[in-house]
Amino acid sequence: METGEERPGLAATLRALNGALGRPASLWVKESSARNLRHRDFLAPRAALGAAYAGGQVPSDVITAVTALGGPGVLAVRGCQQTAAGLEVQLRRPEAFQRLLGNPPGPVPAPLPTPEGAVVLHCPALRCLGGLTPRHLRPVLLADHLAQVLRTQGVSTHLVPAVTDKQSREVLQQLRVEWPSSSTHSPETVSALKQALSRCPYATDCEREPGVASVPEDIICKVHLKSFVEQQGLEGYDPNLGVLLEITEEKLQTLAELQQAVLQGMAGCQGGCCSVVHMVSCEEEFQQQQMDLLWRILDPGAHMDLQKHLVCGPVKVTNPLSPISADQYFLLRKRQMYNASVMKYGELAQDEAWTEVIDILTVAAIRFEMLSTAHRSQITLDLEDSSISTKGTKSGAFVMYNCARLATLFDTYQRAVERGTYPPLPPGSELNFSCLREEGEWLLFFNYLLPFPEVLQQAAQLPPPSKGLRITANTEAVCKFLIQLSMDFSSYYNRVHILGEPFPHLFDQMFARLQLLGAVRDIFHSALATLHLPPLSQI
Repeated sequence: METGEERPGLAATLRALNGALGRPASLWVKESSARNLRHRDFLAPRAALGAAYAGGQVPSDVITAVTALGGPGVLAVRGCQQTAAGLEVQLRRPEAFQRLLGNPPGPVPAPLPTPEGAVVLHCPALRCLGGLTPRHLRPVLLADHLAQVLRTQGVSTHLVPAVTDKQSREVLQQLRVEWPSSSTHSPETVSALKQALSRCPYATDCEREPGVASVPEDIICKVHLKSFVEQQGLEGYDPNLGVLLEITEEKLQTLAELQQAVLQGMAGCQGGCCSVVHMVSCEEEFQQQQMDLLWRILDPGAHMDLQKHLVCGPVKVTNPLSPISADQYFLLRKRQMYNASVMKYGELAQDEAWTEVIDILTVAAIRFEMLSTAHRSQITLDLEDSSISTKGTKSGAFVMYNCARLATLFDTYQRAVERGTYPPLPPGSELNFSCLREEGEWLLFFNYLLPFPEVLQQAAQLPPPSKGLRITANTEAVCKFLIQLSMDFSSYYNRVHILGEPFPHLFDQMFARLQLLGAVRDIFHSALATLHLPPLSQI
């Protein structure tokens, strides 16, 4: 892109299209299917036009205005016509290719400004005493991915709790999860919470149960949560929340760690605002609501209104011989991935390179298994050997395989350049993008290259709850994007021969295709980075 030119994008183009119709509501639909993209890129459906214009007939001056659209980030229109389907728009496709792929990149982007807000992602599952299970992994992997996505948008992100248990740390390392291992809260913070507890009107001493000699030493008091909820008029809490019977030092340390993370978040951003997202399984939701209320009672600061609960649906494990730990789950998937790879590629070399490939494929399989479903929905883990394959089009292995195909393509091209078979790829500004006429090329450009920044923006959105405590986030967006990209790229790559015969009259098309696929490769790499998955150069 030219220095100083705004990146062409869908959002800017849709805003301009809506502005040309002079209507506040969005009437336009972006086409995405190969069938519809053969003759249009955007459509204002006939039903919507009927509500906006008398008889559904769009005035000629409006059509002229649509055709003349321009401006920063707006894609130029080739033609606009009214048909039986509605108002159809087709873009100037060679120009769109040129604007995104053809111009030299500008200077190195300036560092992101100091964020205006911060987010603390809290995973209570990492405090489980019995060891991690697949159920615990789901919110942890979600938090790890969400943290990376938020950071791409310049949001300061902090993860709690610190993982001090050696076995849990090893499991997270196997899954390429980057999580803090040392806690930052101080004894003074716990002491301050104890003092607040001693003054708390909702706290009372614990009474000895009948037949019990004494109250356990580690229990400080009990807190009447329901009274607090009713007096404060809070909504969305479980109606069965009554009295939190066992306030222990451990619970106060949990709050102290959260409190310290919030203070760090507020100190590192301009707005001084920090939200807390409790990422919990549905089984943990009740206990986390108790801790949410206890924190509100003991530290009624402004940030307490920014607590949100992102609840994960259940994880159902089929065909388990016995309860399975997270470590066993990883080792099982690794063995299955190795066996599936042997079936596809033959006996693998027993070297360090292939060991790393299998490890990465295993992590990809698990992450896509956990993250490609909406977080509210149940996921089912089938532990049968046949459940893992390198052939399925909706698996992490399939995504990694297509990323590796791109690496192989460019490695093959580079070696051919070194042998003198092909000339080096010219600068993008010298390429002829009118050669890109195969429908799969516009499909890759229009459905993936253009909207990718908006996919990340949507995945990073944490909208406030419409009612109550729960929020819904698009945590599955990046995985679904990568799966669909892999399917469309694979279809195109199987159909089109990129590196053709070394005849000069064929070079223009080859160069344009390589430039397009280089951008596709970059999208793969950027999206996989939010999953802590490195691109593979071989499979």
